[in-house]
Amino acid sequence: MCGNGNNQRVLIIEDDEHINGIIYDGLTADKFHCTQAYSGSEGKMNLAHREYQLIVLDLMLPGLSGEEFMHYLRKDLKSGVPVIILSAKDQLDHKLNLFALGADDYVTKPFEIEELIARIHVHIKRNAADESSKEYKHKNLLLDSTAYSVKVKDKTLSLTRQEYKIVELLVRNPTRVFTKQDLYELAWDEIYMGEDKTITVHISNIRNKIKRYDSEPYIDTIWGIGFRLSK
Repeated sequence: MCGNGNNQRVLIIEDDEHINGIIYDGLTADKFHCTQAYSGSEGKMNLAHREYQLIVLDLMLPGLSGEEFMHYLRKDLKSGVPVIILSAKDQLDHKLNLFALGADDYVTKPFEIEELIARIHVHIKRNAADESSKEYKHKNLLLDSTAYSVKVKDKTLSLTRQEYKIVELLVRNPTRVFTKQDLYELAWDEIYMGEDKTITVHISNIRNKIKRYDSEPYIDTIWGIGFRLSK
């Protein structure tokens, strides 16, 4: 992890240590929080533990390729996080295939780090604007990220800031299992210091508030791991 003073998190998936380091150093200097991964599998593992505002993705990766990672991200996780592809290939048909897979931008190697950082800023800003005006629906629950409200059967839930953030994380990532550490660090934006009952109490409070209007389950406990949105 790197950077401070900026809540924007970027996942760098690049097997070339030199290029990965250049991107890492450039983003650190620009106050981003960064995670470095050197294979598609390592990038996939990082997605299970943290939420990112953007991913920088190389294609020629050991193990899980960049194309396979994109398929997992868009089809399996159903994540809309912006992805900037890095590749030495500059053929038009190659680029079009990647855009069809769900890539948001394409940077040809070799590249200038200043240009990459500028593109990262553009995509994060654009995605934040899109996310700020979105509604998310699951069963009889409707989350309005513009009004910071959650309704169940048209009844507004009275949620604390952290309760709202937990619901938002679960609804926006319907297939992801969040550990207690994940939820604590994302909802409180603080480092998780170990086992406590904070998350369990908040999950219980959310469930009770939903049950006032709907007996359907909305949050599953995955024993020994964490919590997930109910199917």
